[in-house]
This record gives sequence, structure tokens and C-alpha cells, in this order.
Amino acid sequence: MSSENGVGEGGAEGAPPEQLALIRESVRQAREPRAKPRTWRGAALAERLPVARVLVDKGVLHLDRYFDYAVPADLDADAQPGVRVRVRFGAGRGRVREGRREGGGLIDGFLIERLPESDYSGPLAALTQVVSPERVLGPELLGLARAVADRYAGSLADVLQLAVPPRNARAEQRPSPAPLPPPQRPQPGSWSRYEHGGAFLDALATGASPRAVWNALPGPGWSDELARAVAATLASGRGALVVVPDGRSAARVDAALTALLGEGRHALLTADAGPEKRYREWLAVRRGSVRAVVGTRAAMFAPVQDLGLVALWDDGDDSHSEPHAPQPHARDVLLLRAAQDGCGFLLGGWSCTVEAAQLVESGWARPLVAGREQVRRAAPLVRTVGDLDLARDEAARAARLPTLAWQVVRDALRQGPVLVQVPRRGYVPRTACARCRAAARCRHCSGPLEARDGGALACGWCGRAETDWSCPECGSVRLRAQVVGARRTAEELGRAFPAVPVRTSGREHVLDTVPAAPALVVSTPGAEPVAEGGYAAALLLDGWAMLARPDLRAGEDALRRWIAAAALVRPQEAGGTVVALAEPTLRPVQALVRWDPVGHAVRELAERAELGFPPVSRMAAVSGPRDAVITFLDAVELPAEAEVLGPVPLPVAPAGSPRRAGAPPPGEHWDRALVRVPPGRGAALAAALKAAQAARMARGGSGGAAGGAEAVRVRIDPPDIG
Repeated sequence: MSSENGVGEGGAEGAPPEQLALIRESVRQAREPRAKPRTWRGAALAERLPVARVLVDKGVLHLDRYFDYAVPADLDADAQPGVRVRVRFGAGRGRVREGRREGGGLIDGFLIERLPESDYSGPLAALTQVVSPERVLGPELLGLARAVADRYAGSLADVLQLAVPPRNARAEQRPSPAPLPPPQRPQPGSWSRYEHGGAFLDALATGASPRAVWNALPGPGWSDELARAVAATLASGRGALVVVPDGRSAARVDAALTALLGEGRHALLTADAGPEKRYREWLAVRRGSVRAVVGTRAAMFAPVQDLGLVALWDDGDDSHSEPHAPQPHARDVLLLRAAQDGCGFLLGGWSCTVEAAQLVESGWARPLVAGREQVRRAAPLVRTVGDLDLARDEAARAARLPTLAWQVVRDALRQGPVLVQVPRRGYVPRTACARCRAAARCRHCSGPLEARDGGALACGWCGRAETDWSCPECGSVRLRAQVVGARRTAEELGRAFPAVPVRTSGREHVLDTVPAAPALVVSTPGAEPVAEGGYAAALLLDGWAMLARPDLRAGEDALRRWIAAAALVRPQEAGGTVVALAEPTLRPVQALVRWDPVGHAVRELAERAELGFPPVSRMAAVSGPRDAVITFLDAVELPAEAEVLGPVPLPVAPAGSPRRAGAPPPGEHWDRALVRVPPGRGAALAAALKAAQAARMARGGSGGAAGGAEAVRVRIDPPDIG
């Protein structure tokens, strides 16, 4: 205390005046404690537009709407549409003071719009705080988020959690750089290898909005080709967005754009950048300082101004499917953006998914491919080893690898590194024909047959028992379980080639590149590093472990992973060779040998259309405890054309095991039902499931709550349906 407060010169403790002066000065310089925001009481309202419509951050379906709040005069200037706010929520009608509602817990939200009056007849609570005057939610992003929420039967708040990154105050305080003028129109470069590649770039550069499905040639040129498509779009004065599956791919496109356009023309949005840098880059895009974005999954919502092109690389990669509610896929989000903004669309990859083939088949997009002669010049030689070859090969029976593979590895190691692709562990075996290995499927719904306890066959979709199965391909009545991926490949190769270094890539340790020196590089699918100058050869081991996956997409996905590895091998003219250990008569293997993923996707699409499988039909998965799933399905008002398959039990994860997104809690017994509707009824299905889930949660059901005993999860377009 000082003498000004009634204490003598010495103070209560007898401290000298100099010390008291120092104490007073330190108290003045100390940071004042920040009080918690309090509910406004009796303050004057804003004179103009005194009502704020707010989306509260409550990701529950029965609260998926806007709420009106009063705008105090002191918040009038900052409370603009698109800013983050904090409000009191949940007070009820009983806590009213001077005509205004008070109480409730503080919750974050977004201010959607300002209105002159509210259509709510009761008392309004007031805005508590404008967190930041930065307008992060524009009308285009809001419209996209609402479309995504409706398509996936989710809440708008959940989508905005994915679309708008967390706030970082230091990033907001830093000004974004001034936008650069449009660059010069780029040269076609390696786009000239494609039949309509030059025309595609010309259309982008002149302000048109072409839509194409691009089957990229093998080799490292894809990143430069994406960069040129972005540069052509920027040259027209518009923005561009590129979404890739992982940080390694993003780094390659980033380097290609920097080499082509220089620094400052694009933003890189990946999780590796850290929260502050990533938010700073995102703000530069939102403010219009940067017109091009390259990023991973979350970048699909990047608020690029005047969008002219959205591009997606390798849409079959699992990383493009968001694990958090409502679990949208990047391909579908970019399709919505292309329709909403009227911009160009480019779906590219070395392989081709059935969804991409459907876009071409429907006429919505045009194919962008190279001629067969160009493909043969760019692709490596592909050789196969089937069951009969392995049976006749003494070396294969003794060492698990056929003689052909040993010879290819030995010869290639004289020229450079060799890639060995081994399926990752965990592929669950299901049944197939013992003679031709065609997958065993249910005669009622074409779901996969699996052996239950006691050896009885039952469908994994509809649960019907199968007692008299025979193979529709060859007529055999014998079944076999498919093999699981190899575990000791790296050790065996190390012993077989003791003088050659063996490097591994996968799981937590993923290599980006490897030198051109001779080495054996053992990798799981998707983790293959790029070799300088390309690999001299590649071995694709245990093909059945990939083809036997219990999934409708097993063949498509196996071909995609094989082609992704083979695309890193040198062309056949340079001695590049690929050896695939899989039955050569199977369709995916034949597509690999011919390097024809488009033809494979077109045939798959035709078969799925005949059987009513996605993507021709639309599906939803409803999972949870069996009684809860049955009760939910009884309550939902499904479209008349809907077909319910199941419910059937899901595999039980061991107690204590890590929990996977969308999977049942470890140790709990859950069932799953599939709901299928014909083309054109997907929106009605999503709306019906969303309404039923919202009603259930409003009645007190746990909905999608983690670990709830009565939890019911709804997922539209599940990637894994068996």
C-alpha cells in the first residue's frame, strides 16, 4: 500500500518509499487479468440491424439451424457477417431481465447475417463477444458447407469445423501481402503428350471452365502438369485449387508451382505447416492475396476467390475421405464446388476409379488421355507369375519368390534401386472359389460371403445363410480363404542379397525419395518413395492379399496401388520391368499388363450398374447396437424405393485396441444395416436419415455420441461396404 491509501511513509511493513514506488510501477505495468465475457445487461441496442443471426457451434442435428441474438451498440461495428462470436446458449425462457434473456453457457459461433428484426417472438439474448473482426466465413463457403451437410446428412456446424481452421491471433494481426498480377500464359510442356492436353490448357487460359478426367502417364511429370493447369487458370485472372492425398504429393506440386511461377503466387495448406503458419496462409487466400492453393484433404474447403479450377489427384486414395463427421469425400466436395461456382474440374491419377469413369460415361466430363503408342513408350514392361508358375517353380516353394522375380531383381540391381511392394498387414480374409478364385458373393444381394463360427457361410451384407453355393464363373463348389500379406519379406530379401542395402518405407517411417544407387526398397502400398531417375524394377508381391480384401473395391484398389508403384519404374525402353505375383487371367492383372485402368473402370461401372452397386446407386450405412439400429430403421421414413440390407454383426475389436474412426468401440457388439436407393434418390435418402437422427437426438438418444450404449451412426456413401 502507499500513503495515498492511508498508510504512513514506512508502510505497514516499514518498507522505504523507494520500494513502494517500484511496487506501484510494477503493478501498473503488469498485465491486467482478463475477465470472462459477461452477458449484456440493459445496454443499448445497435440502432441499425439490431438482430444477429448466429450459427452456434453445437454439432447436433436437432440444433442444425440459426439462432437470433440482440446486437449491443458497443459491438455494432465489429459484429459483421462472417465473424466469430461468443454467445450464451441454453438459458431457457425463465431467465429474463429487462426484456432480455440471460444466463446459459458460453459457446462459440459464426455471425451469419444482420437483420432489422427477428421472427422469434420471445426475448432475445445478446451477443456476448465478437472474438475477432476478421470475416472468415463468406457466403460462398457458407453455401458450400450447407450443401455438404445436406448431402452427407450432417450438421452445418460440423462441416464448418472442417472448413474453417482454428483461430490464431498472431496470424490475424499480420497483414497479408498485396496480390500479384496474373502470370503469363504457360507453355503446354508435357501436356502435349495427351490427345487434348493443349486444348485443355487453352480453355483454362481463355476463361473457360472445362471438365476432364485425366489418366496421367507414368513417371514424375504429373506434378508439373498440374502446375501448368494452375498457371493457365491464374493467367485468366481466376483462382485455382489443387487437393492431393498426402504431404509428400503436396510438396511436389508446391515445388513445381514455385519453379514455374516463382514465390508468392500460391499457398500450401498442409498439417505439417503448424497451426499458425497454416492459418496465416489460409487468411491470405481468404483475403484475396493469393489466388492458388495446393493442399491435402482439408484444403477442399479453401476459400479461393473467383475460383476457375478445382483439381484432385488420385481420388481413390483413402486419405481423401474425411474421418470426422459428417465424413465427406474430397471428390464429392470439389464436384459440389464445380457445380456451385461454375468452374473447371480436373480429376487426375495414374489409375482410374469407377466414380471417375461414371463422370465420363454420363457426359459430365471429357476424357483426357494419351494415345496407346505414347502409353507404351512411357510404361514399364509388366510380367506376371500365377499359381501354375509357382507350383512348377522349385525356388518359389522353397523361398516364397519365383525364379523370374529373383532374376529380375538380380539384373536390375546392376542398374539402380528395386522397389518391392508388400501388402500391409490386416487385410481380412474372406472366401473365394478354390479353382478360379472369383470372390464368393450372395445370390440375393451380391454381398460378400464369409465363414462364420462353425464354418457356416453367411452374407456380410444381408446376413442370409448360404448352404448350396457354387461358383458362377467355373461351377466349382469348393471354397478357400484368401492369403494375408507377407510379414518377413524384407528379412528374406536381406538374407538373399547380403551385399545390397535394404530400406523400408511404411507406417510411421515413410521415405520421400531414395538415391539412384542400387538398393532394395521394401514399401507398403501408398508409402513408395520416389527414386532419382526411376526404379530399375519393381516386385508386386502377394497380389492375392490385395485382391482378397473384403470390399467391393478390392480389384479397383489393387490395380490403383499396383499402377502407383509401377509408375515409379523406368520406361520399358530404359529397361524398366515390373513383376506382379498374381493370377494373370484376372481382370485387374490384365489391366495392369495392358496399362489400361480406364478400360477396367468402365467394365467395373457396367457391372455395378447391372447389380445396383455404388456409385450407380447411393448407399448409407446405419451402425450401432442391434436393438438401436432396428428401432432407428423402424422410425425413419425412407423413400419408397429404398432397400434395407441387414442388419448384420460387425467384427468386434478387442478391448483395449486403438479405436478407428467410424468403427465400433473396442469390445462392443455392433450391427450394421445398408440402405440402398436407385440413382436420383440420394438426396431424399440423406434427408430422411438426417430427420430421423435429429428426432432421435431431440428425444434424448445419444445419436453419434462416442461410446454411447445406444449410439447410432449414419454414414452416407461409406467407402467400405464389403
